[in-house]
Amino acid sequence: MKKNELKQQVAAAIQACLEKKAEEISILEMEKGSGAFTDYFVLCSGTNPRQVQAIADEVELRLKTAGVRPAQVEGYKQGEWILVDYLDFVVHVFSEKARKFYDLERLWKTAKRLEPSDLVPKTGTKSKGKSKAKLAPISKNKKAASRRTPAALRRRKA
Repeated sequence: MKKNELKQQVAAAIQACLEKKAEEISILEMEKGSGAFTDYFVLCSGTNPRQVQAIADEVELRLKTAGVRPAQVEGYKQGEWILVDYLDFVVHVFSEKARKFYDLERLWKTAKRLEPSDLVPKTGTKSKGKSKAKLAPISKNKKAASRRTPAALRRRKA
């Protein structure tokens, strides 16, 4: 798979997480020699099992419309830690308690931390003030992140 195509898929997963008001979104780019079985981890949290499931559902739905299906989904019934495996990247949706307990960011501390803007393919030509990036900045501040969701932006324009 091309790197730009992979980055677009990861960006779509992040937007899905934002749409369902996921908290503390992290993007980890795994190092080639680290023993990781994938290129990217997307980690986020939900406040209760239903929200955790809703976030995972939205990720699957958004990527399914782009023609991408997960190789495997684990932990859906429990709603504590749902792992959605797309082979080249894995989306981890945690409850707050499970995220603190497993602390994947600490376990993979050598991984490069990315911002959503890092996933937007860079073109060789300069645009004239028009940005093609559709990713909202990720914030640890729940209220600020929810204000930047596409739905919130549409409401604000109306």
